Amino acid sequence: QVQLVESGGGLVQPGGSLRLSCAASGVIFSIYDMSWYRQAPGKERELVASLSSAGARINYADSVKGRFSISRDNPKSTVYLQMDSLKPEDTAVYYCRAVYYGMVYWGKGTLVTVSS
Repeated sequence: QVQLVESGGGLVQPGGSLRLSCAASGVIFSIYDMSWYRQAPGKERELVASLSSAGARINYADSVKGRFSISRDNPKSTVYLQMDSLKPEDTAVYYCRAVYYGMVYWGKGTLVTVSS
């Protein structure tokens, strides 16, 4: 059974940092392209960052470039999202996604709230 479990969310002040983790089980993690998405209240889910299986391709949404960094640890079957210089508009539920050809898996999300 495939499981993606996000952690690391919480309440942080503007300008602060958080590191999200997504631990995968039930998959051969190293072959999957991994991504982080987010969904703010009343808005559609959007791509935040993506990282190919071998780490050769990395993409970021324009809104997070220079502030967020995605990385992966294949032996630990974990993908991370380091978020710095957080802004109130970063408030959302953050989801990780694993993709390998036609197989797509989602985690249940972790809430990030940026507020003073």
